Order: sequence, then C-alpha cells, then structure tokens
Amino acid sequence: MTARDTSHTAQGTPAGAPLLRRRPAWLVPMKWLDDHLEKAIILIAYSGMAGIIFVEVIRRFFFNLQAPWSTSIPVLLFLWLTWFGASLNVKQRTHLSLNEIRMRLPYVGQFLCQILDAVLWIVFGALVINFTIDQVQLAHMNFAIVPGTNSVMQWWFYLATPLAWTLIIIRVLQNLFVDVCRFRRREPFNLQPSIMD
Repeated sequence: MTARDTSHTAQGTPAGAPLLRRRPAWLVPMKWLDDHLEKAIILIAYSGMAGIIFVEVIRRFFFNLQAPWSTSIPVLLFLWLTWFGASLNVKQRTHLSLNEIRMRLPYVGQFLCQILDAVLWIVFGALVINFTIDQVQLAHMNFAIVPGTNSVMQWWFYLATPLAWTLIIIRVLQNLFVDVCRFRRREPFNLQPSIMD
C-alpha cells in the first residue's frame, strides 16, 4: 500500500475506491452561478422592494415625506423578482404542470411529454426574447427614465425579461439533457419535485 493509499484510508475512504477528481479553479464560480444565480437576484430584488416600501411607509406616516420614485422603482424591481423566480421554478421543475396525467402514461409517453415541454418552452422563450428586446431597445433609444428620478433608466429594469427568459431556455436545455440521460439509463423521471429546495 502506498503512502497515498494509507492517507486515504486514514481519512475514512477505502483504499480501492476511486478518487474524486477536483474541479478546475475556474469552474468553481461557474458552478456557484449555476446553483445560486436566480436565488441571488431574487434576494436582491426582493430586499430592494421591501426596503424601499418599508422606509417610505415610515417616512410618509411619521414625517409626511415621500420620495417621488418610491412607487415606481419597487414595481420595476418586481420584474427582476418575477422573471428570475420563473427561471428558478423551471430549474427546479416546480412550475405548474400536468404531472398527474404524465405519471399515468407509459415510460416512453412520459419522455415524449418532457421533450414536448422543452420544445414549447424554447419556442415561447424565443418569442418573448424577440419582442422584449425591442422594448428594451426602444426605452434605451428614447432615454426613458424612471418616473420620479433624474437618471435611472427604464431599460435597466426592462432588461430583466429577455435576460431571465434566456436563462429559462438554458434551464430547459439542462433539464432536457438530464431527461435524455435518464431515458437512456431507463431511470424514472422526476415528476414530483420538491418545492422546498
């Protein structure tokens, strides 16, 4: 037994077990983004909305003051919250779906439904991205500012929709890849995901 093997057995891993390969350093942030991107954006948007509303309610009732942008920016932050929340639900497969029907289908029928889902998501996502990019460009070209502000641009908030739908398509493709791998191995599909992740 070599020194490497004894060090592994000392840590509790059997000497004959395959060693786990370390990820390259540049993949670590990519893995973090893949796991936490939507949650981070949702947290920032929700904290911003809640903070602005909380502070402005106190200012209004106790000091008779209110920032002119306090009713418009929370609504625009809701775009980021909503669309990236949709992406998180697609990633975790917790969006609305007809799983009761799918679970009664034969295995190949379940797989075909997963493919149909992916195709519909991608087509709808492409349409949303196409039309909302026009809206972002229009707001950018017209220098549209958020009501009540002097320099906060509306397109910064409108950009949430095409970005989130691009991410939704990426999540759909990731899920489809997992489904194809499961189908090849004849493993059951995850038709009842947990909503508590």
